[in-house]
Amino acid sequence: MSSSVEEEEIQCGSRLFEEEELQEMSGVIVGGGYVEVMCGCTSHRYGDAVARLRVFPNGDLEISCECTPGCDEDKLTPAAFEKHSGRETARKWKNNVWVIVGGEKVPLSKTVLLKYYNESSKKLKRSNKSQGTKVLHRDEFVGCIECGKERRFRLRSRDECRLHHNAMADPNWKCSDFPYDKITCEAEEERGSRKVYKGCTRSPTCKGCTSCVCFGCELCRFSDCSCQTCVDFTSNVKA
Repeated sequence: MSSSVEEEEIQCGSRLFEEEELQEMSGVIVGGGYVEVMCGCTSHRYGDAVARLRVFPNGDLEISCECTPGCDEDKLTPAAFEKHSGRETARKWKNNVWVIVGGEKVPLSKTVLLKYYNESSKKLKRSNKSQGTKVLHRDEFVGCIECGKERRFRLRSRDECRLHHNAMADPNWKCSDFPYDKITCEAEEERGSRKVYKGCTRSPTCKGCTSCVCFGCELCRFSDCSCQTCVDFTSNVKA
């Protein structure tokens, strides 16, 4: 990478936030097109899990965990990091993941760091509204490689779509990796009579229709994912 490109990316990172907005935050690094800060999540059982959060101008949030010297969890979504940290009350990452501001733990929801994430979410909603369509993703199931039981994933938000996307991409996915609750293979599987209800607004027991099956949108495709499905979608959107 040329020095001019590197300088341009660093300038991009420096423009994300005003200096005074970050001056009391711990571990601030202005990088190539992103801003990085120290973050963490607290479990009553395991204590604090410390990590590094990167904020990108397109709204993406990436967390590299540093909970132990040997931890290699990288590019986690905040929701995935919340689960990885052992937080007992998951699915509230905006309040559970914190940064240090002035020596105090402050939830992400009370900082400027979610500025671009929130803007991206609002832009997506406006886009869907202007097109007269509502993006709906029905619930999907992912099977455990060890016991074969299927676990339900809700796909109502971008975070939930990412959790399901990552699970589908993991050939060794297990019940213990389930992001919403701490379960094992011993936990009962949903009954077949319950599985048929996947959240379609047209028909409760729909097996898949144009109202509930998405073939790719900004909610369920990710520019930072290297899988072919996401790469193709991102390329088509930019074309």
